[in-house]
Amino acid sequence: MIQTADTYHVAVLLRESVDGLDIKPDGVYVDVTFGGGGHSREILSRLGKKGHLYSFDQDADAEKNIVDDDRFTFVRSNFRYIKNWMRYYEVEKIDGLLADLGVSSHHLDDDSRGFSFRFDAPLDMRMNKRAGKTAADIVNDYGETELADVLYLYGELKNARKIAAALTKARQEKRIETTGDLIQATEHLLQKEREKKEMAKLFQALRIETNHEMDALREMLNGARDLLKEGGRLSVITYHSLEDRIVKNMIKAGNAEGKMRQDFFGRTEAPFKPVNNKPIVPTAEEQAQNPRSRSAKLRIGERNGDER
Repeated sequence: MIQTADTYHVAVLLRESVDGLDIKPDGVYVDVTFGGGGHSREILSRLGKKGHLYSFDQDADAEKNIVDDDRFTFVRSNFRYIKNWMRYYEVEKIDGLLADLGVSSHHLDDDSRGFSFRFDAPLDMRMNKRAGKTAADIVNDYGETELADVLYLYGELKNARKIAAALTKARQEKRIETTGDLIQATEHLLQKEREKKEMAKLFQALRIETNHEMDALREMLNGARDLLKEGGRLSVITYHSLEDRIVKNMIKAGNAEGKMRQDFFGRTEAPFKPVNNKPIVPTAEEQAQNPRSRSAKLRIGERNGDER
């Protein structure tokens, strides 16, 4: 399959998420999940000559979609380092940040990366192929209890302990190297009527652990909180409850845990005010055209000036 920017990843909630940024033509914006460049191109289309967009992606494949525009800077890095990179580019404050979290269509459709159970491929799952442990390393090297915790926490699998035990037993006979090996070791534990959903949860859990996605999300949101100027907007699309909870907490309380904090005078600190109290979801038409958008939720927050 020949990948183009349009087929690499279909931008989800494109209009709604970019509208949520309330773009100022001469503003500075950040798209922390460049991918196929759909959201970035829409942001650029609304910027004037003095505006600028910085877009992050740690996957080398995304560089094929780079936009040729003087107002655009591509940053090949994990978005968790946003504060460091903005300091590098001498950007003190930004007007808005957009994030389309989760795994792109490109990753799911690439039969060599191990993100999907539709293909028998090396059990890799790294967004950044240049560094870090693979999903195979996690499955083979983690202790049974540690592995069960990952599957329960990030996959919300009720039978996480049984699956971890099955993987521990299977790897004693031979190392689990491929997605096929993983499926063979676990499919007997999955309910037939929910087999695809549970397998998707299993793959999700391993992908999140492989890429340290929750830690990266927390660091990125903390960075966004500190970088956004008064009135600046945070527009984030999530695809599962773990991500959504963290984003909701950040907009509500200014931290990933959702803990309301008070200053010396007992006043509640609130760095953001929600623009939408209920998450925005794709229309029925968008869900029909792009089934992978079905679980998407968009939350938008606006930066307060005095944090109260």
